[in-house]
Amino acid sequence: MLDVEIRRSGGSDGFPVVLLHGFPYDAHSFGRVVPLLADAGADVVVPSLRGYGGTRFVDATTMRSGQQAAIAHDLLELISSLGLEGPIVAGYDWGGRAACVVAALWPDRVSGLVTGNGYLLQDIASSREPSRPHLERRNWYQYYLHSERGRTGLSEHRAELARLLWQEWSPTWTFSEDEFESTRASFDNPDFVDVVVHSYRHRYGLVDGDPAYDDTEHRIAEQPLISVPTIVLDGEHDTVTPAQSRDAHEPHFPSLADYRLVDAGHDLPREAPEEFAQAVLDLRR
Repeated sequence: MLDVEIRRSGGSDGFPVVLLHGFPYDAHSFGRVVPLLADAGADVVVPSLRGYGGTRFVDATTMRSGQQAAIAHDLLELISSLGLEGPIVAGYDWGGRAACVVAALWPDRVSGLVTGNGYLLQDIASSREPSRPHLERRNWYQYYLHSERGRTGLSEHRAELARLLWQEWSPTWTFSEDEFESTRASFDNPDFVDVVVHSYRHRYGLVDGDPAYDDTEHRIAEQPLISVPTIVLDGEHDTVTPAQSRDAHEPHFPSLADYRLVDAGHDLPREAPEEFAQAVLDLRR
């Protein structure tokens, strides 16, 4: 169980929206998206994911898992605990993965999905097969975290690593020192290193997941389609998850409402807040 830090804006009688950040970012990614949605009548909830910001594990014995099923269940439990009726879920990177898993496995719990980079359910079995070298090099940070040297490096240099990844993944975005510092504090969470390392080891089948989520991982392994109305956003300048065509995304989304190529890198909501907010509002309409 988690004690989840949330930021909530807009009226509680508005249409519900949950916005979910990725690694290595935090809820500040939605700083300019939230007022656009709140002004349009949304009840906007932005949680800090497990391992980030003020979110804490209630039980010291709970496994510090960063696997996809864990963050999906966190989202599902958040929707239930806040009594949100059919929210639109929108995210990118880790947050987009949580949103995709919930939309795929529990479509009755959400009314729509905005996903940065499309279908994000991890096929762990196939992750053992190597890609072409020019594709593998994008994931150097994941392979780094497979080693204990990487764990120590993340622990000792978490801000430096995050800054480097921001720069690599969004080469056309010039972020300010204040923008980075507003997020940097989120990496001081005592569970950050354990959750991040587990995430990047589990997705390659290098470590076991939390047994509590075994059934969900089995369902994810079937790579189910996502049937809820969906808008896919790709960052034109994203160097870690390069943009694909609409045709490449469509097979995963029988109810794909739209595909949009955005003038941004990986942190879509921070780099293109108007486009991100508009996708949510268009789904609402």
